[in-house]
Amino acid sequence: MKVLKSIKEFKSWRDQRSSLDIGFVPTLGGLHDGHLSLIKESINENKITVVSIFLNPTQFNNESDLETYPSSLPEDLSTLESLDVDLVFTPSREDIYPNGYNYKVLELKNSLVLEGKFRPGHFDGVLTVVMKLLNIVRPGNAYFGKKDYQQYILIKEMVKDFFMDMNIIALETIRETSGLAMSSRNKRLSKQGKERASYIYKTLSQASSDEEARNQLESLGLNVEYITSWMGRRFGAVEIEEVRLIDNVEI
Repeated sequence: MKVLKSIKEFKSWRDQRSSLDIGFVPTLGGLHDGHLSLIKESINENKITVVSIFLNPTQFNNESDLETYPSSLPEDLSTLESLDVDLVFTPSREDIYPNGYNYKVLELKNSLVLEGKFRPGHFDGVLTVVMKLLNIVRPGNAYFGKKDYQQYILIKEMVKDFFMDMNIIALETIRETSGLAMSSRNKRLSKQGKERASYIYKTLSQASSDEEARNQLESLGLNVEYITSWMGRRFGAVEIEEVRLIDNVEI
């Protein structure tokens, strides 16, 4: 497994290969089984799989959330090597943002609801860094999870609107046995917190309305930021033990 730390190194490696050969999984680090499902799918469908690990500061509208994001590069690299990933790209902030954050990708419709409404600027940072990474890696296929379904829709539409020649592929959310959606942030929850968090998925799935889902979760003492139906799915953002969790289900 190669580990390349600079864009210059990566481009030198990349220029020798066809985009049709490459599957790409971008991550913030803190890898869990949700990430691994994307990586395994890429390995199955492509000759070469590239994984990026970059904790992107521009998508965090809360500085403390960035500072407490659970990520360990040595552990992540060990995990990726055990999967036989071909290449890991670990650029620095200075490499990805050489002139600061002077240019950004803005979406003016679907980024303004749900996460975009409650986390101003979040999707500007997501779309900007994903555009940069896709332009650097130039994959044939790039993989994203449906836990971040709004993000997937925005990235898919961005690639379409900017005529980027690649496929954006979404895979189902991977869950713990309790139903809790896999997330790097789950590591910050206590055992009791994880038990309470398991009600998010159950409630989103079983409630007859958004209002009923909100009332049920609040009756359990959970801090509900929003429960909203959109594009045939029900989305929720809930805070437990100062950890913000999101999930969505098809309805």
